[in-house]
Amino acid sequence: MNAAAAAAATTTTALLSSPYKRSTKANGQTNNVDVVAADNKMGVRGNGGGNHNVFNGGVYYGKASFLKWTLDDVMYVARYHWIPCVFAAGLLFFMYVEYTLRMVPDSSPPFDLGFVVTRSFHGALSSWPELNTLLAALNTVFVGMQTFYILWTWLIEGRPRATISALFMFTCRGILGYSTQLPLPQEFVGSGVDFPVGNVSFFLFFSGHVAGSVIASLDMRRMRRWELAWLFDTLNVLQAVRLLGTRGHYTIDLAVGVGAGILFDSLAGKYEDSKRKCALVSGTMKEGLLS
Repeated sequence: MNAAAAAAATTTTALLSSPYKRSTKANGQTNNVDVVAADNKMGVRGNGGGNHNVFNGGVYYGKASFLKWTLDDVMYVARYHWIPCVFAAGLLFFMYVEYTLRMVPDSSPPFDLGFVVTRSFHGALSSWPELNTLLAALNTVFVGMQTFYILWTWLIEGRPRATISALFMFTCRGILGYSTQLPLPQEFVGSGVDFPVGNVSFFLFFSGHVAGSVIASLDMRRMRRWELAWLFDTLNVLQAVRLLGTRGHYTIDLAVGVGAGILFDSLAGKYEDSKRKCALVSGTMKEGLLS
């Protein structure tokens, strides 16, 4: 065993034999901090420090210990792990809402909270066609900006991740949009200069407008183009409000569009990583054959 392998083995052994220590930085120095209490309170460590199953980022997952919590433990969790607590409260609240809410009858249009919030804006667009046309034209320009940037990163800068992400996203959108075809809202306000151009057919679920903008914004952040990313995010919010106001998308279309942009950007990154690893392995094997 060489020196590097021995050092790695020693480090691994130390980590596995000291499950109650985690490395943190304070004042520029690296110190070991005892985090047994913090992790025990979330039930992510086994009882008595044994039977640990998985080591992930300094946390050992084993048997839950929440059955032994005291009031102090509960207060600790509420203070230091408030985000999961908020989602737990949300789970309970929406369980109540779901089981007490009267479902929309099939003779009525779908209920959409975004439509309720933008009711006044929708009225303005309906009664002022010139404003609707102007905003539709601006939205089409914004879609063109997204498309231009995503293609630029591949064709000019030689970075295909955003383009691959968009290909993944629009293909999945087509599959889902065709699989469940939602009815066009009855109050839809179309425009001949909107994208898709004219009042042609389009998929409602999910919003390609929003997802494409998220993909472009994430790429800008990777390249530290902060101002451009914030500009796209702002325009994306305004775009979402306009789409709700025109009834061109349901709220769920826009929300899933954000998630889809993040998801497919991540998948495109994993795809690139897998191809790099394959190329590295192939190159290593080729060098071995030639040597």
